[in-house]
Amino acid sequence: MPIKVILVAGARPNFMKIAPLWSEMNRYTSDFNPIILHTGQHYDYKMSKVFFEDLDLPEPHYFLGVGSGTHAEQTGKIMIEFERVIQKENPGLVVVFGDVNSTLACSVTAKKLFAKVAHVEAGLRSFDMAMPEEINRKVTDAISDILFTSSKDGDENLLREGVKRNKIHLVGNIMIDSLLKILKRINQSYEDKVFQKFGLQRNHFVLVTLHRPSNVDDKDNLWRIMNFLNILSFRIPVLFPVHPRTKKMINKFDICFNKTGAFKILEPLRYGEFITLERNPRFVLTDSGGIQEETTYLNVPCLTLRPNTERPITISRGTNELVSMGNIQEKIESILSGNRKQGNIPEFWDGKTAQRIIQILQEMEL
Repeated sequence: MPIKVILVAGARPNFMKIAPLWSEMNRYTSDFNPIILHTGQHYDYKMSKVFFEDLDLPEPHYFLGVGSGTHAEQTGKIMIEFERVIQKENPGLVVVFGDVNSTLACSVTAKKLFAKVAHVEAGLRSFDMAMPEEINRKVTDAISDILFTSSKDGDENLLREGVKRNKIHLVGNIMIDSLLKILKRINQSYEDKVFQKFGLQRNHFVLVTLHRPSNVDDKDNLWRIMNFLNILSFRIPVLFPVHPRTKKMINKFDICFNKTGAFKILEPLRYGEFITLERNPRFVLTDSGGIQEETTYLNVPCLTLRPNTERPITISRGTNELVSMGNIQEKIESILSGNRKQGNIPEFWDGKTAQRIIQILQEMEL
């Protein structure tokens, strides 16, 4: 009898993490019956449905449609709705991904109802409790039965926090599984169409993604960033696919200026389009954790507009550098002059993470 496994998605990066595991579980239908649940924590057509299409995922079996709200409102809504799903399905395992509110809400709900929980991307730490994601990570890891880590520093963090070693499994970065899959589909013709669509040239533009509260929830901070990008666009085109949260804040603060440079503000892109652009810019400016990892794999310079990162391996081994508005200009000048940071691909970031997870689950008595 195959075990029911609920795979929980709440935000765009979760979809890329679910896809390889969904595909791999469906190779072993005698062992697993996977169920995809989308909480609707982040819901936008381009941020969810088309990602399922690009990643060969079916429509979710459950869509909770919780929407936005305060952390408490969102977490509470997810817990209430997910409890009903758990009671109906009685899964043998709930798999949560990353560090969004859905991760915390669903892991706590599952444990309260005595379902086993596995956390993919366990052990990541920024050591900054002002980040809501850090709270989500630590609580989820503390109650999970199985912790799948993407790098050795994750193992070390968990052991320091008292997690038993037999719960921890270093499996690699599951986002790289999806990245490699989409890269196989992107041929020269597809790339040419993408660059023609956005009027860009390879290696002669900057790709930007920003959504963290510290960058977009303060009017002065957001205006300063947007004005900086506008000025930068006089030197090199700037492409900014705007996250729904960021768009909401731009509208709320009524941030506007004369965009006379090559500053393109766009709706969120399809996964294939985004990866095409992400592998070909002069550099990426972001505050996203997943993009720090993807750029490291792609050997693309990445400037992360944050004071810290829960993915330090992207700095110690990869192409990532932390920046502030105080030193960003200096870092950009260095890159534009040809002095960019080089990196290496970390261990187990090889497209086989889902395979390792499945092998471990098959060996367990769930």
